[in-house]
Amino acid sequence: MAAFPPHPSSSLHPLRFQGTDVLLAQMNILDFIAQNANHSTMFLFKCRGWAPLWLLTGVLSLQFVDLSAASAWNRFRGPNGTGVLESSVKLSQLSMEDLAWKLELPGEGHSSPVLWGQTLFLTSMNPQASSFYVVAIDTLSGKVNWSREVAYEAFSKHDFNSFASPSPTVDETGVYIAWARPESLHLASLTHQGEWRWDRDLGPYQSQHGVGVSPILYQGKVIMANDQLGKSSLIALDKANGSLIWQTPRNSDKAAYSTPCLYQAEGEAGQLIFNSAADGITGVDPSNGQVIWSYPKAFDKRSCSSPIVAGGKIFGSCGSGGGGNYVVALNPPNASSANKVELAYEIRRSANYVPTPLALGDIVYFWSDGGILTAADPKTGRIHYQERVGGRYFGSPVATGGEILCVSTTGELVVVEAGPTFKTPHRLDLGALCHATPALSEEALYVRTAWTLHKFHQP
Repeated sequence: MAAFPPHPSSSLHPLRFQGTDVLLAQMNILDFIAQNANHSTMFLFKCRGWAPLWLLTGVLSLQFVDLSAASAWNRFRGPNGTGVLESSVKLSQLSMEDLAWKLELPGEGHSSPVLWGQTLFLTSMNPQASSFYVVAIDTLSGKVNWSREVAYEAFSKHDFNSFASPSPTVDETGVYIAWARPESLHLASLTHQGEWRWDRDLGPYQSQHGVGVSPILYQGKVIMANDQLGKSSLIALDKANGSLIWQTPRNSDKAAYSTPCLYQAEGEAGQLIFNSAADGITGVDPSNGQVIWSYPKAFDKRSCSSPIVAGGKIFGSCGSGGGGNYVVALNPPNASSANKVELAYEIRRSANYVPTPLALGDIVYFWSDGGILTAADPKTGRIHYQERVGGRYFGSPVATGGEILCVSTTGELVVVEAGPTFKTPHRLDLGALCHATPALSEEALYVRTAWTLHKFHQP
């Protein structure tokens, strides 16, 4: 395991700035970094405050096991990747008057914000793709608490991807991030104060579309899928020091960008669910990485969306830029079925490829890349409606208060009321490139566009 260089002259070091306040209207982070690179004290940004969120009205069939992780939006798409969190924000009433602050970020990225307490963490990449940044932001003031830099070298990726697409995850002891260089995939950790804790080189990473999968935390482990064109595996590291706890070999095919979730049947131990083109949908024992069950024929195309659990079913999807997307719903195995998994049904029309589905109450929603929203009964697959909301989408929907939000690639916030009947959406246009999934807190909504972070808060 590699150690981080201890001083600023190294290729990996903390960035520090002149202690002062700067109005964002006059200067962004990159400008200030360039002008104050030799100063040693921390730089903070002076902005307005921000917040909004959503109030959960339905109950997912999924049982949350790790309540400490579910207490914050601490991973991609929040508690267990569901995209749902109780909040005071009224999504259907959002307007630009609710914008508490807007922060220019140090470069471009599509990673989604994660939260712990009053701190938000995300990543970005400078325009030259020579510096990868990890940024910690105070959610009340919109000030940058700290920024850390990793020397970077660009490699092949899809035009719609970025070099800062994996979302961080965070807990009470640290923040955990993933990034890739041409020769290596890295998983690393920092303290909440921005000090490097450890960096693990996971070996070469091969994908024609770049990197995109995000790590999660469970039972003291940092867990990530490394499904790629080269040597693939599932990996669990000790969150305290980055040492390897287990590594499970995988088949290799198209790189997958699916972030796992936890599934737990009543009275049984929890399982981690992983999706990939090469291995289909797989249930894994989080204590040792052993494969409990697998449905390898689930997908014939790339898996980008992440799995969810709803109505007693496990959902995954696959697709391509050329179409042929479809959703798979599985009946998960249990003790009485001798760990036999069965296909429940498929949804082949207007299915999602990149966006992850969302479940509220007794309805599961599939928000397609091409802007068609499908509402279905998760138990039977019966379609309540399929309606066009317009736009193109790479971020995933989130929900609160019986309302669902997804942000288009042009930065339009589209809000739909949950329920079996489609109603006219509420819209708010930010007019900026956006491939990221929003984040929610108890009283705020955070929307990350490629170059900026917005906080919405309603009094």
